[in-house]
Amino acid sequence: MPILTAAFVYFIQSDNGAGQPVTTGFSALAEMISNIGPVAVGVMVLLLFSSLYSWTVIFGKISTFSKATKDSKRFIRAFRKATRLQEIAALTSDCAASPLAQVFEDVYETYKRQTGGSGPPRNLVPLERTAQTATSEAVTSLERRMTWLATIAAVSPFVGLFGTVMGVVDAFHGLGTAGSATLRAVAPGISEALITTAAGLFVAVPAVVAYNQFSARIRVFASAIDDFCRELLNSLEEIPVRAAAPPTPRAVGADIPREAERGVYK
Repeated sequence: MPILTAAFVYFIQSDNGAGQPVTTGFSALAEMISNIGPVAVGVMVLLLFSSLYSWTVIFGKISTFSKATKDSKRFIRAFRKATRLQEIAALTSDCAASPLAQVFEDVYETYKRQTGGSGPPRNLVPLERTAQTATSEAVTSLERRMTWLATIAAVSPFVGLFGTVMGVVDAFHGLGTAGSATLRAVAPGISEALITTAAGLFVAVPAVVAYNQFSARIRVFASAIDDFCRELLNSLEEIPVRAAAPPTPRAVGADIPREAERGVYK
């Protein structure tokens, strides 16, 4: 291998005709980029914008999912500890990033239209439909811009491949123009091919990883929302049972509303 490497370097130096040492590292990369053609430049610019947009989406989703997780944990703890539905409704504005809070707010609005804000619901079917609609809207909101990540992850390698093909075309054109198979004739085209291929992979790989991770997080959120909807609807369904239960003994003269006996279900 050392002999082959030395021979390759000697061939390049002799082909350059100046006997100058071969540039390596970042200086060689900068030299290759400075020699690429207009098609490769267009491909690189397109990949650059795609990369910037994908990283913008990635950081935005990280922030959104972090806030949603934090607010959801806070909201579910408050929901299970609260004694009145009004207390939970007042907390939804503080947990606006939580999809659970968004679902509860929609279901609670339907519940208030049925009962005026107290007592058992007259019909659970509208509440179930509202919960399903709110769940779909919450999951759709979490999936926003995910299609762009998938598109960038799928298209970027092909954009880089287009630059690769054009670089190979330039290399063969250089061979035809020079009339001899020399590195001086094919080097610019090969440089374009290698750079655009690497750029396409550089853009696609983070987008693929982020899309898979975010998709898994969204499935977790969707499962948590479904579980919360069942818990909320079960709580609303228990209102008639608790309302029909005998009143607890209380001191003479104590003025405790019957609605308070329903606890969280008011």
